[in-house]
Amino acid sequence: MDIRFNHLESLNWLWAVLAVAVVIVLSYKARKLVLKRLATRAMAERLTSRTSMPKRRIRSILVLSAMVLMVFSLLDPRWGIRYQEVQQQGIDVYFVVDTSRSMLAEDVKPNRMLRSKQYIEDILETVGGDRVGLITYAGQAAVTVPLTLDYGAMRLALDELHARQGRRGGSMTGDAIRLAMDSFTDDVEDHKAIIVFSDGDDMGSYPTEAAAKAAERGISVFTVGLGDSIEGGRIPVELDGQTLYLTHEGEEVWSKLDAQLLQDVALAANGAYIPAGTGNVDMGQIYDDVISIGSGRTQETARIEQHVPRYQWFAAIALLLLLVDGFMTNRRPKPAEMEVAIQ
Repeated sequence: MDIRFNHLESLNWLWAVLAVAVVIVLSYKARKLVLKRLATRAMAERLTSRTSMPKRRIRSILVLSAMVLMVFSLLDPRWGIRYQEVQQQGIDVYFVVDTSRSMLAEDVKPNRMLRSKQYIEDILETVGGDRVGLITYAGQAAVTVPLTLDYGAMRLALDELHARQGRRGGSMTGDAIRLAMDSFTDDVEDHKAIIVFSDGDDMGSYPTEAAAKAAERGISVFTVGLGDSIEGGRIPVELDGQTLYLTHEGEEVWSKLDAQLLQDVALAANGAYIPAGTGNVDMGQIYDDVISIGSGRTQETARIEQHVPRYQWFAAIALLLLLVDGFMTNRRPKPAEMEVAIQ
């Protein structure tokens, strides 16, 4: 069974679950120490005679289990396939992804590049009949996947996507846009789009001018800005098995989102700037509502497959466990109550 998790960064919430578990264990130990210091053994037994420790443990387990299930719900697990009839729009789309080292900055969790890959995966879940391609760039731009209807091949290419440092260094966004323009395979105007995933870093490649040229050919350019535009993020690098941070002249390099550049690029090509920032936007919905709407030429219907979301199962079980916990108490039944129950 093919199981997918769309938001693996949510695994970080398991640290919160662990912290709560530690607090619970420490509270049990602290309670025992307090009773031992302030009361004799007989008095302690009298004070706790109405409290059921097994019930306390069961309630703690219920709460921790509910928290773990909520984490799994946040992971957005999907398995199973459902089929849907959709109208083919025939739009051709090139995803243009910045693969320079600045995209490793972790102001976006888990980092900017992995978030870009996730966004493209979200779009692939919604497209039906649109041809897609992939261009990656750092110092140089390259066609990684030509226009295709084989979304499986696109996903395989995304799995292999990683940050690289080109021979020229930095990011050449303008070169990538020009390469995307020249990589469309037919002469029909319109019905074409370029989606750039970047933090706005550019090394003088004139991306705004390239976007204006794209507009002349009837190609819309949409930009997705990733990163923090105020504080930015450090760029991790691996050195002898250790994770350090990129430095320049002895100072750590902080990469910030250049939202203005990406806005100018989108404006020059009749597109739109999508300020993803450090948040998590619904890129599939944005693709349907902003990018593909009115851009495609109507063709025949197509039958597409979608992975079925299952997060609601985990959320429902978690809610049920919390409800059970809410109806439980830590009190032991009185002897009379026990006798009635036995009768």
